[in-house]
Amino acid sequence: MAEKTIITSPMPGVFYRRSDPEEPAYAEEGDSVEAGDVVGLVGVMKNFHDIKADEAGTVLKFLAENEAEVDAGDDLVELEID
Repeated sequence: MAEKTIITSPMPGVFYRRSDPEEPAYAEEGDSVEAGDVVGLVGVMKNFHDIKADEAGTVLKFLAENEAEVDAGDDLVELEID
């Protein structure tokens, strides 16, 4: 069985799946990502923190909706590790 990991929010704020409403999402469910790839942002008071994959894998599911308020430690993305 494939190993899975969860990417969590490092801080409270708002989770964004894209850098701008007109831009495509950083990643979609089913996309392959490499370690260090940005999969979303958490913004607080106009400061944005990149949410990056720690390991290479496939995005299984987004656990937070785009523009949802999140707390530090909240689950954001589920990855299947390659």
